[in-house]
Amino acid sequence: MAQVKIYGIRERLRSFRETLSDIVHQCLVEAFGLPEDKRFQRFFGLDKEDFLYPPDHSEHYTIIEIVLFEGRSADAKKNLIRLLYERTAACGLTENDLEIVLIESPRSNWGIRGVPGDELGLSYRVDV
Repeated sequence: MAQVKIYGIRERLRSFRETLSDIVHQCLVEAFGLPEDKRFQRFFGLDKEDFLYPPDHSEHYTIIEIVLFEGRSADAKKNLIRLLYERTAACGLTENDLEIVLIESPRSNWGIRGVPGDELGLSYRVDV
């Protein structure tokens, strides 16, 4: 399971939202083995005055925050980060304008389909 939150300036996110959504999902499928049909994403487009960032970033500055079940290896997480940096260039994002945060949580801390996450049967592996 992975819940993705993407933050940026509203107008900028709109200009590449669909492409970025596809890239993020394909990176998760490739790096973590998530099923193609398990896309959970939220876009948080903010007014420019509500999204503060240092002057060495551009208006394309974007934050990708991914909340996921614990259990992936460090190599799998690093691979995901590398894939995201490599492929988001297609959206015009430079390394300086993209920050990625992976937040892991025990499966028992999730509630999904009426049960705690550690009681949920999954069709894919988490320990990649």
